[in-house]
Amino acid sequence: MIKVEHFTYDYGSHRAVDDISFELKSGEIVALIGPNGAGKSTTMKVLTTLLRPCGGKVCVAGYDVTENPMRVRENMGYLPETNPLYGDMLVYDALASVAAQRHIPAKNRAEAIETAARQCSILNVMHRPIETLSRGYRQRVGIAQAIIHKPAVLILDEATTGLDPNQICEIRDLILEIGREKTVLISTHILQEVTAIAKRIILLNHGKIACDGPVSELLGTVGKKTGNSSAGIEDLFAFYTHEQHFE
Repeated sequence: MIKVEHFTYDYGSHRAVDDISFELKSGEIVALIGPNGAGKSTTMKVLTTLLRPCGGKVCVAGYDVTENPMRVRENMGYLPETNPLYGDMLVYDALASVAAQRHIPAKNRAEAIETAARQCSILNVMHRPIETLSRGYRQRVGIAQAIIHKPAVLILDEATTGLDPNQICEIRDLILEIGREKTVLISTHILQEVTAIAKRIILLNHGKIACDGPVSELLGTVGKKTGNSSAGIEDLFAFYTHEQHFE
């Protein structure tokens, strides 16, 4: 569903992403992690067609992000770190607006709205102004907007940041449910969320892929190399962001 081959991106003379390649299949939930400045946001912006790659090839759902950006958008749902909601709108109206923007036929919009709302458990707040909702509910509305057109790929940027523990668990369960039928790429700074949501990690540092693989295998590798049989996600992060792993 996502295929990245020798992708690079430059901001002037600064190379933010340096010749990375990876592939995500349908039904995978993959965590994209790394320290600040590692290239995560740039990668996500290129995948969502907000930026054009400087080199390499990036495809989503079989469509090249440069050659067919509209097709990519049709097949993708995206929730940025700053949830794009209008506080004075009713939840129903917000979803209806997105359904229209996504060119869902008028005769099918009510069903699409109800399906997304039901999946995100927001049917009970459909006629409330968004500004009156808790942050957890607002995140649910944001995800409902992202999936209303039934995309094959869902990209979530810091979806649980700022939520309380109960809200984090609710959003985590929602992401796991969605991930049963979609490809989900989630970026997060909350390392504990990685092992709770994703089975695979792509860790970026200095614009390069430091590691990519199943969480359990990567933790085992770190445990063997460090002599720490109980190595956790924090140990993995520290190990693969150490300067010795980069030329």
